Formats: sequence, C-alpha cells, structure tokens
Amino acid sequence: MDDPRTLFDMHIAHVGINAASPEESLAIASRFEKLMSLPVSSTGISHFAGTFIEVMDGKGRGEKGHIGFHVNDLRAAAAWFDANGFEIDQDSWAFKEDGSPRLVYFKEEIAGFAIHLCA
Repeated sequence: MDDPRTLFDMHIAHVGINAASPEESLAIASRFEKLMSLPVSSTGISHFAGTFIEVMDGKGRGEKGHIGFHVNDLRAAAAWFDANGFEIDQDSWAFKEDGSPRLVYFKEEIAGFAIHLCA
C-alpha cells in the first residue's frame, strides 16, 4: 500500500474539540491562546486558536471531536482513500466560493473522532 502522507503531502491541519456552547468554545480557545500564544478567531460556527485547534460552538462531528488532515489534492486523496477501503461520506463535501473542494469527511469515526481531509 502506498503512503498517503507522501502521495498527498498529508499532515495534521487541526484538532477539533466539541464544546457545549459558543461561550464555552471561546473560553476553550482562549485557554489555548494563553498556553501557546495562538491568536483566537471566529468562523461563526467555531473558534480557532491559531490554525492548530478548532473548538466547535456546539456539538460538531464526532463523539469527541474531529481531526483534519491537509492534503495537496483533495479530490485525488478522497478517491485514493475510498479505493483503499476508507469510505468517504459523499454528503459531507464542502466547497469554497470558487467551487473548489474545501473538505470532506470519512464515514468512519476512529476512537470517537470524525476524520476529514481538507485543502
């Protein structure tokens, strides 16, 4: 089996944490800001601490949260994983304003974490 890290320059983009509310999300992101000097920003559905940590404003995907993996070719990576037995959730594709793919989730959670690929 080929190594997807090499094929798609894959690396961890961020770890997602599920919070109970927007207030809790901001509080958690703020703790990471203090811990690692990561600036906090809001997307409207989550708070980021730098690019490492995404805290969902409410229950996000995954029992415990999610892990995002950046790839250099999202469509090719999704097709490769799907062909290698890791089913893609076709209903989860999200797109940028220009129509290019932004992210897609796998159907399977691992240890309570949803996994997605992102561009």
